[in-house]
Amino acid sequence: MRISSSSSSSAITIYRRLLPFNPSSSYNNTPTTTTTTTTTAFLSPLCFTQKRFSSSSSDSVASPWPPSRSPVVARKLLAESQEEDTGAPVYVICRSELRSLDPFLLLDEFEVSPPAGFPDHPHRGWCSLNYFCGVSGLIHSSNFAGHKGTIGPGDVQWMTAGRGIVHSEMPAGEGVQKGLQLWINLSSKDKMIEPKYQELQSKDISRAEKDGVEVRIIAGEAFGVRSPVYTRTPTMYMDFTVNPGAQLQQPIPENWNSFVYIIEGEGIFGSEDSPPVTSHHCLVLGPGDGLNVWNKSGRPLRFVLVGGQPLDEPVVQHGPFVMNTRAEIRQAMEDYYLGRNGFEKAKQWKSDSLTH
Repeated sequence: MRISSSSSSSAITIYRRLLPFNPSSSYNNTPTTTTTTTTTAFLSPLCFTQKRFSSSSSDSVASPWPPSRSPVVARKLLAESQEEDTGAPVYVICRSELRSLDPFLLLDEFEVSPPAGFPDHPHRGWCSLNYFCGVSGLIHSSNFAGHKGTIGPGDVQWMTAGRGIVHSEMPAGEGVQKGLQLWINLSSKDKMIEPKYQELQSKDISRAEKDGVEVRIIAGEAFGVRSPVYTRTPTMYMDFTVNPGAQLQQPIPENWNSFVYIIEGEGIFGSEDSPPVTSHHCLVLGPGDGLNVWNKSGRPLRFVLVGGQPLDEPVVQHGPFVMNTRAEIRQAMEDYYLGRNGFEKAKQWKSDSLTH
């Protein structure tokens, strides 16, 4: 993804990789800035096999409740606080020992305000889910297929890149836009479908409340309420707020991989005798059919729970292109540079951020 300031010749890094599910020791987990220079040189794409933490069953039906086996925390990673050149605090995890978690590719947390942003850049072969979890700021999104929209606090944008998309995401007006971006892989049969956008305003996101627990259901189902968002790769994504003294029991399909990222507060996850975990920790969950959470602190606990059905397919990634073979990656790069097979509009189109 290209990350730069629209008003300066020096790029400003404002996207942080929080959850690099990439197991390759040769991969550079340091956040990087990519220039707008186009080159035809093919760098070696990254090839890796993703990890399934759960059982081998292919049944994606939600497990019976209450859970017979609450998942344990298989890995706990603390984000490292640092300050970017813009002065904004960021939290970043760069841990090469974290195994791949099929079907997920990475999780980013970002804070962006003018003049920085995400100018025109391509994608192929995967989906992204942008969840704007802050309380201020606006992002203007547009792509070469003619889609335009403005996304604000609490809104969701789900982009299926499919065979190819070029788009931009730039701040619209003053204020800091804070959010999480999740990359989700597509199966081989879906990698070359037509691109698609789904957007939900905050007021339209499904909500539920029970026994001191509130949830915004971005994808999947909680407390008997289901999100209207269609996920081509079966996925659950929920923003929970557990109030002091409350307990949560949330089913997770047993064969799915899942993780938690704590946004605010502290809580106990998995078993009640576990030590509490504080904000900016990522918890990769082991096998089980549901998650137990307790808030024994004096302030609300907020976290996202994300799970997905593993694809069990090889993954080859080169920057914004995620395919199954090296040959498909080379094909994707050629298609983008030559403007074909889904990228026909790439050369002619420029977003408003590059034309003003």
